[in-house]
Amino acid sequence: MIIEGRAYARSGLLGNPSDGYFGKTISISVKNFGAQVSLYESPELCIEPQEQDINVYKNIYHLVESVSLTGYYGGDRLIKAAIKKFYEHCSENKIRLESKNFTIRYHSNIPRQIGLGGSSAIITATMRALMQFFQVEIPLEILPNVVLASETQELRINAGLQDRVIQAYEGCVYMNFDKALMERDGHGQYERLDPKLLPPLYIAYRTALGKVSSGEVFNDLRSRFNQGEKQAVEGLKRIADLAEQGKQAILSRNLEKLNKLIKQNYIERKNIITLSPANIQLVETAQNCGAPATFTGSGGAIIGTYADNDMLTRLIVEFRKIKARVIRPYIV
Repeated sequence: MIIEGRAYARSGLLGNPSDGYFGKTISISVKNFGAQVSLYESPELCIEPQEQDINVYKNIYHLVESVSLTGYYGGDRLIKAAIKKFYEHCSENKIRLESKNFTIRYHSNIPRQIGLGGSSAIITATMRALMQFFQVEIPLEILPNVVLASETQELRINAGLQDRVIQAYEGCVYMNFDKALMERDGHGQYERLDPKLLPPLYIAYRTALGKVSSGEVFNDLRSRFNQGEKQAVEGLKRIADLAEQGKQAILSRNLEKLNKLIKQNYIERKNIITLSPANIQLVETAQNCGAPATFTGSGGAIIGTYADNDMLTRLIVEFRKIKARVIRPYIV
């Protein structure tokens, strides 16, 4: 029997990137893109490599094209890290695993390296497949912790819980990562919001994939935050407060307020993180169409609201000029 695990892309809406700094965020799951893991019992444990994991090329031009499209790292390292952390979680919680092996393969159509949660989706999908295969239940509020540990502890990726929470819960979720709350409960406060309360949303992203990971983008911010730099600490606190205000704006359907918060999230982020010209161009292109915009994640993609179909059409046309694509996210 073949077991399948799935996880979808995600987009931060407000509060990003305060999740890694005891902040607050609102995120949505984006069913337009996803990762799928297939697993079945076999004599040996085997991870089947995908095209981006194979180190055999036709020539030097093929290698350069492959690196440009998918980066230097494939998905097999994510699978290995997920399997290891799954085993360790079960061991620490005295969960005995049945002695059996499996073959596992993955597929993902989530655009790479543009802040849509591609790496964490592969790990989350792997965890779900392993849970089903071994008939193990990891509590929903704990699953994001195990996924995050696969990246931060095993792969030394600088990341926060936001992606992992929304990919575990799906839909639209408000998250509070208050330090005292995290230390007391071992997880944050995660509150589902009805996606039907959201206004029409768009996501725009570069079709030429980036080469900078979220870990690289936020490493400097992490260092400054840990050192207590006033600009970083206070800026992240203001960004977290935007998510708190955003929750109330969504619940009351105050679109004008929500739009202002989205715009302010971008401004506050720009004040504490150096943004590339390409990323600034994404936001300014949206603003020139009258649409608010902020980043979905580390960069390369933005999210915002649009007023009507005419505005959506303008967005599609203008983003096409800068080799970017616009979609309406289908929220799980």
